[in-house]
Amino acid sequence: MSRLRIFAENDPTTPEFASYDPDFIAEELQKIGVRFERWKAGKPIAAGAAPEEVLEAYKADIERISAENGFTTVDVVSIAPDNPNKEAARAKFLEEHYHKEDEVRFFVDGSGLFTLHVGGKVYEVECVKDDLIAVPDGTTHWFDMGPEPRFVAIRFFQQPDGWVGYFTGSDIAQKFPRYEHPSQPLAA
Repeated sequence: MSRLRIFAENDPTTPEFASYDPDFIAEELQKIGVRFERWKAGKPIAAGAAPEEVLEAYKADIERISAENGFTTVDVVSIAPDNPNKEAARAKFLEEHYHKEDEVRFFVDGSGLFTLHVGGKVYEVECVKDDLIAVPDGTTHWFDMGPEPRFVAIRFFQQPDGWVGYFTGSDIAQKFPRYEHPSQPLAA
């Protein structure tokens, strides 16, 4: 279940806002320029489907958002709990960073936790199957896939190096909860 919690940047223990309602989540995130949508596949996708099948199942939405945003590259990334590089993959974006283009991810399956640091607030967005999140370029954030990661996501890029993270050096990400149980919703 998708979830948004908003905290003051200096209080990682008490959310000022929490919702599991996708419409409320989209409305709150739009206030900071973040796009949040829910998509449905155009045809069924079997577990373990090839990337080409995944892209075909979401073709209409992929074409729409690519045309709207000038994306030139779309791919599928997948990680499972048995991945021998899961710890390194998790650690890669756990610290606050930003990108020089929008970070757009659609969760075909599984889940992950995007945490955005904007205007003195921290927006913790648990993305699950059927969620699209588009974090504007320059927005400081971090991403946590949890200790037992499991997700399949479609990624969108304008430039080949659009995924490069520029780290701020701040320790704020270490002060907020990690995504410890991706298979279960986090407590509100």
